[in-house]
Amino acid sequence: MFRPGRRPLRAIQQIQIGRVTSTEDQARDTLARLVAAGFEAIELNGFMTRLTPLVVRALTRVAGMPVGGGGRLDWRRLVAESGLSVAALHEDLGTIESDPEAVAARAAGFGTRNVVVTGMHRFDYGDDVAVRRLAQRLDAAGRNLASDGVRLLYHNHTAEFRRVGSGGTAFAALVDLTDADAVGFELDCFWAATAGADPLALLDALGERVRLIHLTDRGSRTTGPTMTPIAKVDSVELGTGNLAIDAIVERAASLRVEAVILETHKNWIGGSPLRSAEMSAEVLRRLLPG
Repeated sequence: MFRPGRRPLRAIQQIQIGRVTSTEDQARDTLARLVAAGFEAIELNGFMTRLTPLVVRALTRVAGMPVGGGGRLDWRRLVAESGLSVAALHEDLGTIESDPEAVAARAAGFGTRNVVVTGMHRFDYGDDVAVRRLAQRLDAAGRNLASDGVRLLYHNHTAEFRRVGSGGTAFAALVDLTDADAVGFELDCFWAATAGADPLALLDALGERVRLIHLTDRGSRTTGPTMTPIAKVDSVELGTGNLAIDAIVERAASLRVEAVILETHKNWIGGSPLRSAEMSAEVLRRLLPG
């Protein structure tokens, strides 16, 4: 996947299109629209590429990220037919630990060498012992995947920026405590900024350990007068919010990340995930031309 000297791929996260890929015809049409908009790659979620358990569907719906009914579709064939490449495959840490060879084989089947852990559920990121143990688990999982030619990346949300005891953040601890040869990072700039961290500073700190970034803008759709000076802030299309999108993409490209991955899972303009993606794609084409 990684091509030295080449710009990052323009990519999108599968969660954004879950609602519009429940049938094969829907999925085929949606992927074609993404290609037409200028996307070159997609990041897949393991639980969305096979039959999705009801509990997962319920949890994602409550979180505002409904996955749709596309888990029964043949995503390997659909993605291959679309012409998109696969930037990475998301899997949970427990699945990776229980059968790393099967996870590596699934990733290889999609043509990617990146497997991403998307944080931990029911986990105390403020517990120093728990964070140290997580770092050990990530190192072990990363080494197991590496033996099959696959790279493990860790993806942040906001909980990782909690303080560990009286020290630094859990995210900083995971960076310091993991082996750079075993664990890389997929930096989610939106969630980092939401937690009060500076995505540009984090990119500088991670250096070449960051292989992928997630990007959506952060702002408000409020129009007209407001009762108070406080406007609701949420994810918005690239270039319509207040994140330093241009600078983030420039910095990521200088670090030779493999892909800049759009992920907006709600608050789409007109309620349409595809129209939202097409608007953001205009910015990605400007920043990552060619």
